[in-house]
Amino acid sequence: MTVKKVRYYLYLKDVLLLSVTAFGGPQAFLAMVLELMVRKRGYISEQELWELNALCQVLPGPTSTQTISAIGYRIGGANLAYLSLFVWILPATILMIGAAFLIDFLQENTPGALNFAKFIQPMAIGFIIYAAQKTIFKMVKTAEATVLMMLAAFISFFYNSPYVFPILLLVGGLVTSMNYRNHPREKGDKRLKVSWSNFYLWAGILILAAVLGALTKNQSVLLFENFYRNGSLIFGGGQVLVPYLFTEFVEFKAFLTSQEFLTGYAISQGMPGPTFSISSYVGALSMREYGIAGLLTGGLVAAAGIFLPGTFLIFFVIRFWDQLKKYRPVRAALEGVNAVSCGMLIAAAYLLFEPLDANLFNVLAILGTYLLLNFTKLSSPLIIVIGILAGIGYNLIF
Repeated sequence: MTVKKVRYYLYLKDVLLLSVTAFGGPQAFLAMVLELMVRKRGYISEQELWELNALCQVLPGPTSTQTISAIGYRIGGANLAYLSLFVWILPATILMIGAAFLIDFLQENTPGALNFAKFIQPMAIGFIIYAAQKTIFKMVKTAEATVLMMLAAFISFFYNSPYVFPILLLVGGLVTSMNYRNHPREKGDKRLKVSWSNFYLWAGILILAAVLGALTKNQSVLLFENFYRNGSLIFGGGQVLVPYLFTEFVEFKAFLTSQEFLTGYAISQGMPGPTFSISSYVGALSMREYGIAGLLTGGLVAAAGIFLPGTFLIFFVIRFWDQLKKYRPVRAALEGVNAVSCGMLIAAAYLLFEPLDANLFNVLAILGTYLLLNFTKLSSPLIIVIGILAGIGYNLIF
């Protein structure tokens, strides 16, 4: 019993270490998990890590967070998984809520204070374009997927309602699932043995939050439902979350300005831990009218809403994934879902650029950021710091 407690303690300490040092997105995160949790600690085998990560990539929600939770689940069941989830998201959540406090304070007390973000706002577009390129080359590999991606980009741009996105994902999955015969058969027993408890938990909270929000009109309940719904629909990682949040909280509800959103997104690129932490920033500013308590509540509610559904779903699917992935229509549908996600990402880059002035300065800032990410070894946090310092220097000189 003592050995088990020490093992759990060590695992949580390692998760905390990752949460404050994992800069650079999912790829860097996975490399660190491989080195620390597989090769050094031996919590799971390398093969188990790749299988868990692959499973998390095909489920909605934050991939890195789900991977951490799934490893915790394999080691110590649901209790350790929830503890590891909490430890993993806490530092980034606190940092992004702190960023929201700072932005709100500057906006209230120093008119024009966001001029320090003169560079990092267009730089945020550069980050999105770079993420779109990486994602598209990884996920879109057929002519049919390319067509779906372009159609999704077109529809997402002209009909950028938060209610359109889930329909696009469903249609994309259905279209490519019809080509299941192109996928090889897998041998073995395909009979599913499904435990529905975590699915009922996920769906029950979604329905309860929607009903309570409609009945009470309470801002924090509505906010939780918004983020929980988004966390249940996001395929493709944190970069795909951007169009959802921008559409719903900037264009649809006007809780943030595009300037505030871009500043927060750029700041989140320089933070360690999960990329979904931008949700805490958006949630905090969405409740700033309620003062300090509102900022804090909004940030925490958004974090709970965005991270919980993916965790519930990974707990649900992990028990029968080995059988489910043998069904060819399931594997074929993922191609369409991923293609639609890439289309949304393309639309997001343009929609976020639209509010900016189409001048040479912004174009060069976007292009420069993309080139630095693509052709140098400079880390994202360092690029963001350079952008902030450049903005401060610009304000002092001009």
